[in-house]
Amino acid sequence: MQKLAGKWLCAVSGGPDSMALLGMCLEAGIDCVVAHVNYHHRSSADEEEAYVRSFCDARHIDCYVRSEPFQWEGNFEAAAREWRYDFFVKLVKEKQFAGVLIAHQEDDLLETYMMQEEKNLVPAYYGLKEENMYHGILVKRPLLKDTKKDLEEYCISHQIRYYVDETNADDTYARNKVRKETVGPMTRFERDMILHEIASKNAMRQERKCRVNTMIQVDRVNLDQYRALSEDDRSALLRMVIEPEERGNSDALLEKESSSISLLHSKEIDHILMTQDDFEIPVHGQYLVQQGHFFFLHSGFHEYQYTLKSEKELTALGRQECFAVEAGSPGIYAVTLKDEDYPLLLRNFNEGDAISLRYGQKKVSRFFIDRKIPKYLRRTWPVLCDQKNNVIFVPGIGCDVLHFSDRPTVNVIQYPLIKEIF
Repeated sequence: MQKLAGKWLCAVSGGPDSMALLGMCLEAGIDCVVAHVNYHHRSSADEEEAYVRSFCDARHIDCYVRSEPFQWEGNFEAAAREWRYDFFVKLVKEKQFAGVLIAHQEDDLLETYMMQEEKNLVPAYYGLKEENMYHGILVKRPLLKDTKKDLEEYCISHQIRYYVDETNADDTYARNKVRKETVGPMTRFERDMILHEIASKNAMRQERKCRVNTMIQVDRVNLDQYRALSEDDRSALLRMVIEPEERGNSDALLEKESSSISLLHSKEIDHILMTQDDFEIPVHGQYLVQQGHFFFLHSGFHEYQYTLKSEKELTALGRQECFAVEAGSPGIYAVTLKDEDYPLLLRNFNEGDAISLRYGQKKVSRFFIDRKIPKYLRRTWPVLCDQKNNVIFVPGIGCDVLHFSDRPTVNVIQYPLIKEIF
C-alpha cells in the first residue's frame, strides 16, 4: 500500500480485512487512527471491541469506539451501515481527518456487482468505487485489488490476530449466499473476466453520462430532445435526472439499494415519457412532472389549509411555498373582502371547486384545462373561501361577482411558476 498524505480514520471491525488494512497502513507509515463500532449484535462483539482497543493501545494508536445500544427498524445491514458511516462522518469532520479508509476488497466488489445484476438494478456505479464522497467526507477503499484470501494470508504472515463474523455463514443474508455460491467458487480467470466486464460497463456509463449531461439545463430536460435519443441514452439521462448525485450536485450515495432504480421501473418511466403528456410519475418519494416542453423532478403535492379570522391574519401569511399574499392592487390576483366573509379559508384546490362569475358559474378544473396548467401545479393552486365555504377567489380566474372592486383588499398569487404560465 502506498503512503497517503494527511491523517486518516481507519475503520476496523476486528475481521481479517480491516485488520489487514490497519496492518498495511502501519507498514506504509500512514498516519492513522481507528474507528470501531460495536452493535452488541453478536456474542463475540464485546470481545472483538476489547481486542481492537488492545491492539491500538499496544501501538499507541488512538481508537474511537461507538458502543451505545444500537436500535434499528427494517433491514439490519442497511441500518448498521448508516449507523457506522454517520459515526465516521462525525469523527472525520470533528477531527479534520483526510477521510476514512474502508477495507472493502475484491470479493466485496464482485459480490456487489453480482447482486446488482441479480436484482436487475440500474446502479449509480457497477461494483464498488475506489473513492467517493459521503456527506462531505472522502471514503477511500485501497484494497479492492486484494482478495479476501490475500488479506487473511497477510494477517497470518504478520501474526495479526483477527475474528471471523459467524453471521457470514448465515445464508438468510443475500450477500452471504452470493459469496458462498457464486463468488467463492470463481477461478482467477473468471474473476478477471468479471472485473473486465465491470470496468467496461463503468467506462461506457461515464462516456454516455458526459454526453447527455449537457441536455440538463437548470435541472430540466427538453422532452422533445429526450424522445429523439436512443434507448440507452434515454436511460442514462433519466438516471441523471432522478439521481442528482450522478451529476456531481450532491454527495454520492453509498452502495444502497435505494440509490438504484430497477431496470423494469426505468423502462416503465421511459414508456410514459415517450407516450404521454402532462404526467406525474412517482420516483423515490418525488415526482417526475411536465411543464410545457420540459420535464423535471418535483417534490410533489403539499396540502395546506389556513383559517383566517381577519385581514391582518391573511396578510401576515406573506409568501408561502405555493402562494403569496401581497398588498391589494387591481388585476386577476385581486380580491375585495368584506367583514361577513370571515373567517376565511385559504386552501389548495379540490376537485369540484367552482366559482360564480358575471357570466355564470365556472369550474376551476375547466380553467386549468383551458390554460393548460400542469397537473402538478393544479394540486397546490390556492383557493379562497368565505365562512360558508363558497369559493370567492382563485388566482388566474379572479374573484366572484360579489368581491370585485377597483380598491382590492389583497392579492393572492400562485407560486412558483405563475410568471411562466401567464
